[in-house]
Amino acid sequence: MAGLLSRRDALLRGGGLAAAGLVSTAGFAAPVRKPVSGDAIDAALQAKVAAREIPGVVAMAASETSIVYQGAFGARNVAAAMPMSPDTVFRIASMVKLLTSVAALQLVERGKLKLDEPAANIDPTLAAPQVLAGFDAKGVPQLRPAHKPITLRNLLTHTSGLSYPLWDPNVVRYQKAARADPALPRRPLMFEPGARWAYGGSIDNVSQLVEIASGQTIDRYFSEHITGPLGMNDTGFVITEQQRARQASLHVRDAGGKLVPKPFEKLAPTSAFSGGGGIYSTAPDYLVLLQALLNGGRFRGVSLLRPDTVAMMSTNQIGSIEAGILRTANPALSNDVDFFPGVHLRWGLGHMINVDPVREGRAAGSLTWAGLFNTYYWIDPKKRIAGVIMMQILPFVDKQAVVAYRQFERGIYRALGAA
Repeated sequence: MAGLLSRRDALLRGGGLAAAGLVSTAGFAAPVRKPVSGDAIDAALQAKVAAREIPGVVAMAASETSIVYQGAFGARNVAAAMPMSPDTVFRIASMVKLLTSVAALQLVERGKLKLDEPAANIDPTLAAPQVLAGFDAKGVPQLRPAHKPITLRNLLTHTSGLSYPLWDPNVVRYQKAARADPALPRRPLMFEPGARWAYGGSIDNVSQLVEIASGQTIDRYFSEHITGPLGMNDTGFVITEQQRARQASLHVRDAGGKLVPKPFEKLAPTSAFSGGGGIYSTAPDYLVLLQALLNGGRFRGVSLLRPDTVAMMSTNQIGSIEAGILRTANPALSNDVDFFPGVHLRWGLGHMINVDPVREGRAAGSLTWAGLFNTYYWIDPKKRIAGVIMMQILPFVDKQAVVAYRQFERGIYRALGAA
C-alpha cells in the first residue's frame, strides 16, 4: 500500500497539521516550503518493492516547518502481506545515538557535563583506560596505559579508542583472548584517545554519563527532555502491544537473495537500557527530531538545544581524521560501509559529515547516520531539508536498501530543483 502525498494532498495535509497544532509554524525565520512532486520517488520505491528487492519502506522528507514528502510502500512482513503505513514501528538501532548525543549536549548547556574534561570525573569506570598495543607471538594481548584521558568530546565523535567487534578484527581477537583470561580488561581502547576514528560503543558510555549527571535512567531522560516534549510518542526502548501490531518484521536474505521474515524479538520486561542502540521509532517521530535540529534546536514551541550548540554538532570536530568507512568482520550482520565512495567524511557531535557535496544529492556539510537494520537519515543545513527512510533488513548496508535510499534522496533533490 502506498502512503504517498501528491503535491495537492501534501499541501492540504500540511495545512491540516498546522491547524491542528501538530506542526508549529510560529517563530520560524524560514518560509514554509511547498511539498515536492513525489511521483518519481513513488515510482522508484514502488518498483523496488514490486521486484521484491526490499520488503517494504517508509520514506519522509521535511523542511524546518512542513513535511514535503511521505511515502509508504510494500509490506511490514512479506509472508503475511501486512501493508506498510507511515506509522509503522521500526527498530532503529544506532539511530538512537543522535538522541543520546542531544541529551549529553543538553547537560553540557546546563553545566552538568563538560566536553573536554576527563569523562572519568563523572564516570569512574572510564578512569585509567588501557590501550591494546598488539599481540605477542602466542596471541596474548599487550596492553599499555593510555597517555590521555577519555573526554566526552572523544566519546561523541567516536575518537575514544573504543571499537565495535562487528567492524574491527582486533576487537574480535582480543575478546577471544579475554574469554580465556578474566583478568584482562573487558573493553580496552584500540588506539590513543583522539588519535583515530572508530565506530564503537562510545555512545553507550555517553548514555552512562547522562544517567549519572542527570540522576535519571536514559529512557526517563529521553521521555522528559526529548521525546515527550517533541511529541515523539512512538519512540522508546519498550513498545506496547498496540505498537507491536504496527511493527515491521526484520527480513534476512537466504542463499538465493530471497527476503525471509524473522520472528519478532520477545518483549521481555527490563529496566536497564543504553543510549547506544535498542530503540523503536517511526519515520514521522524521527523526522520531528531532525526538523528540530534543522531549525537550530527549536520546534513546536520546544527549545531542545541552543542554536550555537546545534551549530557545534554540525561542525567537524575531528580535524583531518577520516571517518565513516568500515570493513565488516561479520558479513551476516553488515556489509562494508562506505556510503559515499570518494567523498571525504568527518564527524561532528552526533553525526557523520560529508565534507564534499554528494552527486545529485545533499550539499557539502550535510549530516547523517543510520541503524543496523537499514534505517537512515540525513540533515542538509544548506538546502534546508531533512530526510528519513526506514526498512527492516539484515545485513546492514544491504545493497538493495542502499539503492532505495539513494533513489529517495536524489528524487527529493530533483523535485526541489524543479519546484
